[in-house]
Amino acid sequence: MDERDAIASGTRIVRLDPGNPDIAAIRRAAAIIRGGGLVAFPTETVYGLGADGLRGDAVEKIFTAKGRPQDNPLILHVAAPEDARRVAVEVPQLAQRLMARFWPGPLTLVLRKRPEVPAVVSAGLPSVGVRMPDNTIALTLIAESGVPIAAPSANVSGRPSPTLAEHVIADLAGRIEMVLDGGPTTVGVESTVLDTTSSPPRVLRPGGITIEELREVLGEVAVASVDAAARATGPVPSPGMKYTHYAPKTPVVLVEGEPGTVARRILDEIAARHAAGERVGVMCSQETEDLYRGVADVVRVAGSRRDLSTVAASLFATLRLFDTGGVDVAFAEGFDQAGLGFAIMNRLRRASAGRIIYARMT
Repeated sequence: MDERDAIASGTRIVRLDPGNPDIAAIRRAAAIIRGGGLVAFPTETVYGLGADGLRGDAVEKIFTAKGRPQDNPLILHVAAPEDARRVAVEVPQLAQRLMARFWPGPLTLVLRKRPEVPAVVSAGLPSVGVRMPDNTIALTLIAESGVPIAAPSANVSGRPSPTLAEHVIADLAGRIEMVLDGGPTTVGVESTVLDTTSSPPRVLRPGGITIEELREVLGEVAVASVDAAARATGPVPSPGMKYTHYAPKTPVVLVEGEPGTVARRILDEIAARHAAGERVGVMCSQETEDLYRGVADVVRVAGSRRDLSTVAASLFATLRLFDTGGVDVAFAEGFDQAGLGFAIMNRLRRASAGRIIYARMT
């Protein structure tokens, strides 16, 4: 363990070995959780901002620290599949099948909640999202805390989710008690949220488990309408459905279409923006990187189209880099929506806040 000095008004940063974390440090973090405080910690998806999920006063602090709307529910994190019964009225057979296949891992199951779960966790809804993360630090922290941990992403609401402890510090230093630094996360996009209370089960938020994988287990799986959720006036059953999310301060324009057509359109947009005196950034794939070098002012490579897990893992960190690149606008290439690409495109569309260009062949 390497415990660094406090940063900005008392937030303590504790650097841990992700494979063999110091139990004494995690127990200090668990004591903060039990005492009603906030601890940021790594999962396999993104860093979470954790509080005792059975204490409404502790959970309220999450909303304050993040500036998060209260009609945006939280996910409860547990250390073992059987712990889901502490917060859910029942765990149906289909949920048990999914737990056996995907837990620990990036799958959140929406279940009917027990009355012990504070209304602030579920935005007043009768259901709650539950997941078991695939990360040694996270699982040890939950087990040592002895309670399910409510934890959204550990960032200011609306910003790109944190995949490094440095991202958490940039957003929340001085607002929380401790950050457990376990290095970079591996999946890079949040968990898939599946509503098991509906028939057929319905994906509310795409994420690290693909719809194709879910259908292998369940057969029929529905997908919630993103547009309908965005127009909702009350609480929605999953985080990531209603508000603009994942956006850097730099405006992002998403360009969708066939890769070659997308690249040509972005090059045209760069020329037009340069003519207007603007500096331009591009987020692209390894396959198209050379097209933009020496043309765009800043080029950030997200990963390879041949392996979308590389894009997912670096997506949020790449978006954050534009805020330090001195550009006026960033153009992001779209990706194929099969498999993990569905979650990647969900995040990019949210980050663009509706600034989307559909590139067509001419």
